[in-house]
Amino acid sequence: MNQKVREVVEFENHFSEFLKMQPVKVQNKIFKIIEAIETLERVPSNYLKMLVGTNGLYEARIQLGSDIWRVFCFFDNGKLVILLNGFTKKTQKTPKNEIEKALQLMQKYYYTKKK
Repeated sequence: MNQKVREVVEFENHFSEFLKMQPVKVQNKIFKIIEAIETLERVPSNYLKMLVGTNGLYEARIQLGSDIWRVFCFFDNGKLVILLNGFTKKTQKTPKNEIEKALQLMQKYYYTKKK
């Protein structure tokens, strides 16, 4: 088993709800990507990419055949990757409403953490 360089955790249960709705093959692929994020010092951008102009929002990128999924996440203190909502990508551009949802969850996370 590879040594973990960062911890991946879920904020609330948006990610697990998304995961439950996916076929097993997709779930396994998502777990592989998460494992890469946890264990690789430098995560390749085809696995994890920062969204420009979002103040630190990343998308974990999952592809199986011609199907594409995205799971939003962000780093906290450089180590923790907090998984937010996920969705099946149907268009070239990541839908604005999905990004909005992720950004709201990110704000909520920091707000809850402060308390």
